[in-house]
Amino acid sequence: MLETMPRVGFGLWKIPQEDTAASVVEAIRAGYRHFDSAADYGNEVQTGEGIARAISEGLITREDLWVTSKLWNTFHAPEHVELACRKSLEDLQLEQIDLYLIHFPIALEFVPIDKRYPPEWVHDPDAAEPRMHKASVPLHETWAAMEALVDKGLVKRIGVCNYTSGLVHDLMSYAHIKPAMLQIEAHPYLTQEKLIRCAKGYGIDVTAFSPLGAQSYFELDMARKEESLLETAPVMVAAQTHGKTAAQVLLRWGVQRGTAIIPKTTKPDRMRENLAIDDFELSQVEMAAISALNQNRRFNDPGVFTESAFNTFHPIYD
Repeated sequence: MLETMPRVGFGLWKIPQEDTAASVVEAIRAGYRHFDSAADYGNEVQTGEGIARAISEGLITREDLWVTSKLWNTFHAPEHVELACRKSLEDLQLEQIDLYLIHFPIALEFVPIDKRYPPEWVHDPDAAEPRMHKASVPLHETWAAMEALVDKGLVKRIGVCNYTSGLVHDLMSYAHIKPAMLQIEAHPYLTQEKLIRCAKGYGIDVTAFSPLGAQSYFELDMARKEESLLETAPVMVAAQTHGKTAAQVLLRWGVQRGTAIIPKTTKPDRMRENLAIDDFELSQVEMAAISALNQNRRFNDPGVFTESAFNTFHPIYD
């Protein structure tokens, strides 16, 4: 298994089930070796099929890949953590997950796998007013169960997503196995410098999801077209200077500032484009100009979408 996570990964969020297996195989052909999955994405079975197909065709070996998955909110209770992990292992057709993350610092009531999987956000979709049902599970109990997964060899490393600096400080006060990764939304409109510095200070690596910003959220009505980073002046100028696309500049900015990135696409030409960012370097002036676009604009905010979509106000960021 890979000991170092490739800095550019392939994000599997929002890829339709019918496209997932072929997309995984095509991504492997393009050169991707890091796949970012999650139970909640609803396509881990198809992801596993794609990985198995690529291995059977001799494109790669399991040892060539880094696979990340995530513990969903409804499995936070210690007695359910291993259950969730084993389900992901079965779906992905793997014996061990390279990196297993707590998806959100949000504990919801358990939904049995045979009743509904993935369980998603609302407890009973058929209720007159479907709502989230919160569970009283302290994060330290969930983390201890995550550590047990490492001890049992089910996962190689563990980490967290969507944590704030306060939660990172708290986690580091009780963790016996330190988190290997913090995955957060980060792009030039949400640079998160303090949080990234906090994590790095503890020796925690950082992965930026939605590295292109608003692009992933247009279809969900969670971003406006005019919020696209692709047409901002500093990005367009840098793209012209280096003979690259605006997307490649944004991805290079993410990697060059010390984060891993997980762009998503189902288009083979875009897959290759997203990987082709190692043959140029942004200047300090270009990096600073792009970083100066920061507006603290968070597109993926439970404090917004849980109320509008799930009839439950549940902020995790102030």
